[in-house]
Amino acid sequence: MTRRTWARPAWLLAIASAAVAWWLVGPAGWPGVAAGPVQAVSAGAALTGAPGLHPMSAPGADADAGARRRSGSSIDSTADPLLVDGLRNTLEALLLEAGDASDPATLKQRLASLVGKHFPAALATRALALAERYVDYRVALGQLRAPQDLTDPRALRDAMDARHKVRLKLFDGAEYDALFAREAELDRYTLARLEAARNTQLTPEQRTQALQQAERELSSERRAERSAATEHLAAAAQTAAFNTQNADDYTRHAARSAQYGEAAAHALARLDREEQHWQQRLDQYSQARAQQGDGAAALQQLRQQLFSADEQQRVDAALALRKLQATTPGS
Repeated sequence: MTRRTWARPAWLLAIASAAVAWWLVGPAGWPGVAAGPVQAVSAGAALTGAPGLHPMSAPGADADAGARRRSGSSIDSTADPLLVDGLRNTLEALLLEAGDASDPATLKQRLASLVGKHFPAALATRALALAERYVDYRVALGQLRAPQDLTDPRALRDAMDARHKVRLKLFDGAEYDALFAREAELDRYTLARLEAARNTQLTPEQRTQALQQAERELSSERRAERSAATEHLAAAAQTAAFNTQNADDYTRHAARSAQYGEAAAHALARLDREEQHWQQRLDQYSQARAQQGDGAAALQQLRQQLFSADEQQRVDAALALRKLQATTPGS
C-alpha cells in the first residue's frame, strides 16, 4: 500500500499560509467559535506545519523544546517511528481526507477507517489515538480568543501562552516535540523581532542588538532554512528586475554566478527558459480564445496540444492573473 502522506507533502506546504488566518480568527467550523451544536466540523479548516508561516509564540513558552533545538538536537526518528518530522502534516492530511463532520465524535469515527492509508499498519493504533487527541486540540484552539491587535506583542504573547497550555495538556513531551517544536522555535524568533521593532524606547543600536540576539537563539538548522528562503526571495526579485529590464542571457548569468555560483546560475537560466516557453504558450492560447471563444472545439484541441494535463489546471488561473496585473496600477 502506498503511503502518500507519510512524507511531508509539498502541496500541503504550499497552502499552509492559510493556517495563520485560521488560528488568529478561529475556525468557524469548530464548536465554540460562534457555532451552534449543528454547525459542521470542518476537518480541512486549517493546514499547518510549514516553517515560518505560524503566528508568534511567547519567549519562555515552549522553553524546554527550544533549549533542545538550540542545543542542536532534533527529533530522533529511530527512537520512535511514529514521532517523526512531518507528523503534523500527516495528521492534517488525514483530517482533510476525513472531510466535514457534524461533531468531533463523528470525525473521529471517520479517522478510524482512514488511518491505515496514512500510517503504516504497525503504527495505526497509536496513530489513531494521537489523531483523536489532535482533533481535541483543534477543537480547543477554536475555543481560544484570538488577539485583538495582531501587531501587539503582548496580545500575541498571551494568545500563544494559552495555546501552549492546550498543547501541554493534550500531548506528552515527545509528542509535543514532534508536532510543535519546530514551529515553537520560529514563533519565539518572530515574536522577539516584533517586540524589538515595536519597542519605541530602544535606540537603533539596541534594536539591532535585540534582532541579532533573536537570530542567535535560532538553531543552526533554522538559520540555514531562513538563509535559503531569503536567497530564494532575492533570486525571484532579481529575476523580476531582469525581466523588467529585458536583460540578456549574458547579463543574467554574470550576475547570478557572481552571487549564487555557477550551478545556481545555470539552474535559474533553465527556469527562465521554462517560464518563457510557458508564457509563449499562454500567448498562443489566449489569442486563439479571443478569436474562437471558450466553447470552440478547436480551442479545446489546442489547449490539449499546448499544455500537459497538469498545466491545463493552471491555464485559467494564469490568464486571470495576467488580466488582474494588466488592470492593476504599478503591476
